[in-house]
Amino acid sequence: MIEVKNVEKSFNGNKILKGISTVFETGKTNLIIGQSGSGKTVLLKSLLGIHTPETGQICFDGRVYSDLEADEKRELRTEIGMVFQGSALFDSMTVAENVAFPLRMFTKDNTAKIKERVDFVLDRVALVKAHNKLPSEISGGMQKRVAIARAIVNNPKYLFCDEPNSGLDPNTAILIDNLIKEITEEYNITTVINTHDMNSVMEIGEKILFLKDGLKAWEGTKEEIFRTDNEAVVAFVYSSNLFKKVREAYLKE
Repeated sequence: MIEVKNVEKSFNGNKILKGISTVFETGKTNLIIGQSGSGKTVLLKSLLGIHTPETGQICFDGRVYSDLEADEKRELRTEIGMVFQGSALFDSMTVAENVAFPLRMFTKDNTAKIKERVDFVLDRVALVKAHNKLPSEISGGMQKRVAIARAIVNNPKYLFCDEPNSGLDPNTAILIDNLIKEITEEYNITTVINTHDMNSVMEIGEKILFLKDGLKAWEGTKEEIFRTDNEAVVAFVYSSNLFKKVREAYLKE
């Protein structure tokens, strides 16, 4: 569980996060949504320790990040997996080498143990035949699955995903959503996803945090988002005719 308590963050006197408080639950897919400039990327980077809030606390299972010593922060970072927007794979490394990279960086595991773990996670994301391929030799959806395998190879307690469906076709995006949800439940991870994909919200939004102008404007589940009368949420989520029709059908039931 990650607790965010009254977090504020400014840049050049411009306050981006304005007293954000929420809880990201373990074993669930927690989504952050909002328009560009709403503060969702700054919040994600604050959770990752890239940005330091001026006020407030971010707690990882009771550990207040700002109170940790340097070695404790390094230890916490080994418990974090990250799926970047563009996958961020190393072009000159094979799929297996990309996935093994965190193990070689952060553990003292021998070659055999690393291979065993890499084989396991690649099997888990259905890429058993891609070990020796380069990123340029596989599709965008496969690259995203490699990124997920690399993010979970260290058995993280916390998984962060930045626009994981960016650049993917709708069918592949659904597969990636379902894979992230399955892994979250299977390994009981606290997963936080920064997304603009409303399909993701409707498919896997077990906890949804909606930011507007740096404020927490709404939070709830994918079921609750259908019933909300929050004008900002309705305007953002149901801007397309498709989602308007889905909501109307839901409310008639």
